[in-house]
Amino acid sequence: MSSGAVPRAWESIISTSGLIPVIVKSLENFFDASWSMEPNIHEHFEMVYVKKGNAVFEIEGSSAQIGPNDIIIIKPFQTHKLKVVSRSGCEFSVLCFRFENRIDKRYSGISLEDFINFVKGRESGAFITLKVNHKNDIVILLDKIVKERKSKELGSDFLSYLLIMELFVHISRALKMEWENSIMNKSPKLKELINAAVKYIQNNFERNISLSDIASYVFLSPGYFTRAFKEVTNETPITFLLKVRVDRAKDLLIETGKKARDIALDVGFSNQQRFNEAFKKYAGMTPLQYRKVKKH
Repeated sequence: MSSGAVPRAWESIISTSGLIPVIVKSLENFFDASWSMEPNIHEHFEMVYVKKGNAVFEIEGSSAQIGPNDIIIIKPFQTHKLKVVSRSGCEFSVLCFRFENRIDKRYSGISLEDFINFVKGRESGAFITLKVNHKNDIVILLDKIVKERKSKELGSDFLSYLLIMELFVHISRALKMEWENSIMNKSPKLKELINAAVKYIQNNFERNISLSDIASYVFLSPGYFTRAFKEVTNETPITFLLKVRVDRAKDLLIETGKKARDIALDVGFSNQQRFNEAFKKYAGMTPLQYRKVKKH
């Protein structure tokens, strides 16, 4: 996985890209074993939750067997069909959604960039699956959305929007947990992610980035990411970040005549006091002492 394809957290994309989820349609279906579906393709995401029975999705040449409490999310523009394999039939909840620009309402075919990136780098390819239970928050919200969509009561559209926003938060958390579980005890994959995080720090240290920002870049929780980073590099992400900033500050102290407070801001420190403390900790002297020593 290249560093450019490593997903960040969905939340930051939702808040900065201007894209909001829009429900295209929602429904509940029951199909018996005699039912058949012709291959179809559509421009929206399709989320299917299996309440009862078993079925097989054929998606872009890949098979996905789904049963009770399985969720499958099919990406846009993927040819797929469904076959029911349970003699007693299969019961589904289906939610189709896409994303629009909240300012001009333009339709976005790719939507949450990191959602797609997360899928791209994994075996699932054209779709992802999640295993839940009938009391899972995702399932409860799906049921609420389907029921609210059927309702004609005042405010149903607005409530549906709030529910789908909550749904994506829970899906994001579930995917993050699945992602972390998938790399646990897989040293090569873990090192690849940490290397991507290192490059992210090296390319963005001048910005006011936080531990959460760095962890989100590789789609890990801050706690898990900190432990993994230390396991691979023998230091915490914040320590590494501070050292990168101090190293760059050393160059600027020698190569330029800038004041220390300006250099502090240039390398990502919020104020000169924090810069001085970090510099002395990792360089063994103050910034001005370092400049004096290196220039004489």
